[in-house]
Amino acid sequence: MIKRLFRQMLVTQIVSSMTVTLCMLIDSIMIGRFLGVDAMSAYGLASPLLLIFAAFGSLISSGVQVMCGKTIGAGDRDATNTCYTVSVMLAIGISAVGLAAVFLFLGPLTTLLGAGTPSPANPVYDLTKDYITGFILGAPAFLCAQIMVPYMQLLGSRTRLVAAVIAMTVADIAFDLLNVFVFEGGTFGMGLASTLSYYIAFGVGVGVFFRKGCMFRFRPRLFRWSACRELASYGVPTVVNQISMVLLVFLLNRLLLSVEGTLAVAAYSVISTVGNICYCFGSGVGAVAMMLAAIFYADRDRTSIRELVRDMTRSAIVLDVAVTAVGLLAAVPLITLFLGGNAAAKSIAVFGLRLFVLSIMPSSINSTYKNYYQGIGKLRLTELISVLQNFVFPVAFAFLLSRFLGVTGIWLGFACGETATLIAFSVLVWRHHGSISFSADAYSMLEPDFGAAPERCFECTVQSVSDAVEASAKICAFCQERDTDRRTAMLIGLSVEEMTVNIIEHGFTKDKLSHNVDVRVVLEEDCRVIRIRDNCVRFDPTNYLELHQSDDPAAHIGLRMVMGMVKEANYVNSLGLNNLSLVF
Repeated sequence: MIKRLFRQMLVTQIVSSMTVTLCMLIDSIMIGRFLGVDAMSAYGLASPLLLIFAAFGSLISSGVQVMCGKTIGAGDRDATNTCYTVSVMLAIGISAVGLAAVFLFLGPLTTLLGAGTPSPANPVYDLTKDYITGFILGAPAFLCAQIMVPYMQLLGSRTRLVAAVIAMTVADIAFDLLNVFVFEGGTFGMGLASTLSYYIAFGVGVGVFFRKGCMFRFRPRLFRWSACRELASYGVPTVVNQISMVLLVFLLNRLLLSVEGTLAVAAYSVISTVGNICYCFGSGVGAVAMMLAAIFYADRDRTSIRELVRDMTRSAIVLDVAVTAVGLLAAVPLITLFLGGNAAAKSIAVFGLRLFVLSIMPSSINSTYKNYYQGIGKLRLTELISVLQNFVFPVAFAFLLSRFLGVTGIWLGFACGETATLIAFSVLVWRHHGSISFSADAYSMLEPDFGAAPERCFECTVQSVSDAVEASAKICAFCQERDTDRRTAMLIGLSVEEMTVNIIEHGFTKDKLSHNVDVRVVLEEDCRVIRIRDNCVRFDPTNYLELHQSDDPAAHIGLRMVMGMVKEANYVNSLGLNNLSLVF
């Protein structure tokens, strides 16, 4: 089930990872083709400021993925709604403060970004300032669209999420064309087109949070400063990552200006935009890994984590082999989309892109693992990988190699930096593991005592009534062999049989899709825990009896028997799965 869930989430996450990137890609194409090289340079100079706003959105979004993953894994509904409330209020507050700060200091910010000072001989200054003005108006929708993504994934609203991205993309293309051919709004119009498209994406997606069955509820009374700090702490590694990227873009822009001039900056803007689309595949794998890792880690499920590490590594490698091949073969048409007939800038960009895509594979692996480590709470390791990957190594290699190879050395700096990062964090993994190993166990970085010992944990998959009966007998024997009294062992086995047969008879027949039930029994020191997870329609047995009371003593007798025996029962529907925990 984990492999199937990972693949289902991955497609949606890759598409949603393009929420920001697609607008920037479309703007780049339109600006480069219709507004000229100066406008393209202005767009590139403005990008660090856009990345700063993206950093705040990523702070909240990644904090949500980890914090909500933990609360959902623990079955704590109030804590889940606290996280939701805090994230919404943070997005509103950051948007308001950010908008005010940018408009108050717009001129100095434009100069600081490298656009120089206003003068008739410097058109790049006004072009940069205009783009920032148009784009920054969309900051509230920009941030809200980012934090909607993990919540919609947790709700299983993948179709709505894809629809929001498609609506945003179509709107941005339409508004950009209107700006170029009708309104002639220049770079301000391009920024404004992105703003309007973000509001449309937000409008399409937000409706899902007002549905009756939505598990997330905005409750101001649940706001806690401690929860705010906790969410921020989980998201800090992502901010470190974004800040590193901002510094990288800023310094490389300056280095390119000194080595090759504005043509190289324009080429870098194009390469960065194409690269961001390529990175969406790796960041999609990483985002899914982070969310699932947080849930499985809270559930102390070593087996699922091991399977997750294998699937995410395999997916990252397979996807990025294809992405790298496309980048190498299609470099000329991709660059032509942006720079048209500007032969000088095009020549620099085509060569640079072909060298840049060599970094995609190691970058994807680095990003996947740093997101996974963030999900299991190894925040310092995540921050270290981010700084090495997005600042220290690429800047060091770019400065060093540019002394000998000029602008070619700067392009090579990306691949060298990513490869050095992969080697560096692998060394840390091997030190933790105690030997050089490429196994999932080594790279999962779990402590030896994490989760239940294998001999105290029984796991199986049930797909039929006969499977359920067989699993019940095996679980009963498993418990008795491990110091559980005969009566309790029989009750555990019967509970598993009753619940799984009920799911098969009622859940499997609701549609024509393929279904299965994963069962996990853990023998803790002071209790016995059953976790049942299925991919059928939503069904909450913990409140079903309250909603369907009957005077017939035989009605729902099996379900009433199970709920009457257990010490605690927790249910949550997340990621489109029913998750039920029963504690004896």
